[in-house]
Amino acid sequence: MNTESRYRYTGETPVDLSKIATRVDRGPEQAVITNALTANVATLSDLQTRLYAQRETGVIIILQGMDTAGKDGLIRHVFSGLNPSGTSVVSFKQPTHLQLDHDFLWRVNQELPRRGEIRIFNRSQYEDVLISRVHPEMLLGQHLPGVNSLADVGDKFFDRRYHDLRHFETYLRHQGFVTIKFFLHLSREEQTRRFERRIEIASKNWKFSPSDMRERAFWADYQDAYTKMLANTATKKEPWYIIPADDKGVARLLVSNILVKRLQNIHPTYPTVSAEVKEQLKTTLHQLKKGEL
Repeated sequence: MNTESRYRYTGETPVDLSKIATRVDRGPEQAVITNALTANVATLSDLQTRLYAQRETGVIIILQGMDTAGKDGLIRHVFSGLNPSGTSVVSFKQPTHLQLDHDFLWRVNQELPRRGEIRIFNRSQYEDVLISRVHPEMLLGQHLPGVNSLADVGDKFFDRRYHDLRHFETYLRHQGFVTIKFFLHLSREEQTRRFERRIEIASKNWKFSPSDMRERAFWADYQDAYTKMLANTATKKEPWYIIPADDKGVARLLVSNILVKRLQNIHPTYPTVSAEVKEQLKTTLHQLKKGEL
């Protein structure tokens, strides 16, 4: 079983995150990981160049995970070889007043890639069925129709949002955009170690926020929210990839393996040049070499 199929979840069976490993047993040695990741970065660079030249398909890469799951580091390592002119990152924070005056997918629409581009979402529209599920009180001040009390924010409300998220990705696919979704599955024990390092190492202190500890108290609620989100928004054509994230190096390699496979499946190619244009190019080259231009 290859990496892409091993970690792909399509929603056809129930998911229980407590039974899914957050670490790969007897993973590869660091040198093997480094070499394989370097090779994948080079392959992704070539695929991105072809994608950008073809300008037919836009790619949305979604990264979701608990605090300290390794999203930022993964972006730095896996996408390090991609051309910035065709690749960019968007981090979705707490919605602004302007964004809340629109539908919950409005701010996502503003950040979609152009055809030929790769846009990486560090967190995404899925925050609207995660943090709002753990803290439903945040929805009460958003002037949502039919939401007047916490009693209105139940399964029916989130079922509608799951429906909208699924159909949003179907719409994008029909328009020539590919969505690739990764959930970085981190254990509570590994999160503890990473928080400790952020406190103990001075150069990492800036990463730590008291709010991280407040949200950590809701660990079980977030696991439940992620379970429901995965089960309700994974499909055969728009799967989630559940990546064991306790080992950062392994997680980066797995994600890069999957991205190589998915981008290869797009079959990006350089545009075909007509015979007439080729003749013009030959003439131009001849003139350049003779110093006529």
